[in-house]
Amino acid sequence: MFEVETAVADAHRREWAYVLAATVRVAGDIDLAEECVQDAYARALARWPLDGVPTNTGAWLTTVARRRAVDLRRRSDTFGRLLPLLADGDADQAHVDGVATPLSDDRLRLIFTCCHPALSDEAQIALTLRLVCGLSTHEVSRALLVSESTMAARITRAKKKIAHAHIPYSVPSSDELPERIDAVLTVVHLLFTSGHTAVTGDQLVRRDLVERALDLARMLRVLLPDHRGVAGLLALILLTDSRRETRVDADGQLSLLSDQERSKWDHAEIAEGVALVREALRSRPPERFALMAAIAAVHAEATTWDTTDWTEIVGLYDALIVTWPSPIVALNRAVAIGFARGPRAGLEAIDELAAEPTLASYRYLSSSRGEFLSQLGRDDEATLAFEEALAFCDNAVERSHLIARMTATAKSPP
Repeated sequence: MFEVETAVADAHRREWAYVLAATVRVAGDIDLAEECVQDAYARALARWPLDGVPTNTGAWLTTVARRRAVDLRRRSDTFGRLLPLLADGDADQAHVDGVATPLSDDRLRLIFTCCHPALSDEAQIALTLRLVCGLSTHEVSRALLVSESTMAARITRAKKKIAHAHIPYSVPSSDELPERIDAVLTVVHLLFTSGHTAVTGDQLVRRDLVERALDLARMLRVLLPDHRGVAGLLALILLTDSRRETRVDADGQLSLLSDQERSKWDHAEIAEGVALVREALRSRPPERFALMAAIAAVHAEATTWDTTDWTEIVGLYDALIVTWPSPIVALNRAVAIGFARGPRAGLEAIDELAAEPTLASYRYLSSSRGEFLSQLGRDDEATLAFEEALAFCDNAVERSHLIARMTATAKSPP
């Protein structure tokens, strides 16, 4: 029985999006499709111990879920009512401007439905986690740091808007694709960053969210193999995640990039990520995820902290801030300036951002100021900066690091 439960859990992680997406077109309704897919997984727990785990678990689950959907629709008084989600009927091909395209995978339809611009950013993220990743409402609420009741209401409203606003279950046209794919990539990136450094909790990393984001990025890579933005995002995730084993030391304390043992980085992920960066940078002008991935590649390819090419990193941030003007990018550029040109230059660049409202409660601005102030021997000011960062930090591992830095600067000799 344990082997069956493991197989079902693995099928849930790998196949959920495929099974749900394929069932939606038959069910004609997201809620009905979810009910049928959940029933299929429950049936797998009952049947697989007797019949054995099927060779193709996804196909088995999809068949059961779709048959259940057809059966329920036949019994329903509303059978024959086609919701806007069924824009493509039972066609197996997506069409862009009347031409069949390789973008026919139902998972891609599902992702674009979840990330439709008519939905709020919060709703897009919530629906992606719920429908594409298969997280429960409770898990989604934890990931996004809101109450379960609030999240349940948000997801319900988003589903209703899909129906009432006639949002089609389809891949957008070629004219709409650039805008829509950017929303999809943004959601996957936010999912990754939410897991890479958890906003709250006792652990630095939410590994489940990181793995969901990586799965989605790989799925998009398969479905959109020629899209440079997808290549850039996957490269960024791989290169950043390659350091996962060294971000916390044996005592559970935060290990900064300068202190990490680089031989323990995942060099297979680095090689894959660097190759994707080269591919993504071929487009002109390079888009934001390609540039962010290029910055990560500079770090990944440096054999030691001291050999990091900070001048190149500053140049990449100069290009990134033109492509994607953002206070966070500006702060990261300021920190890079400090490493390239010295702590005084870095502090000046950071202080130029002090009036930026978005950064007012951003702990990394204060902690970065603290580091540069400490390097300049201004320990009293550094202590205050670390204390300010601590006030905005809810992650236990980061709090422990900030307390240690604050204590060290407070005890520094005059």
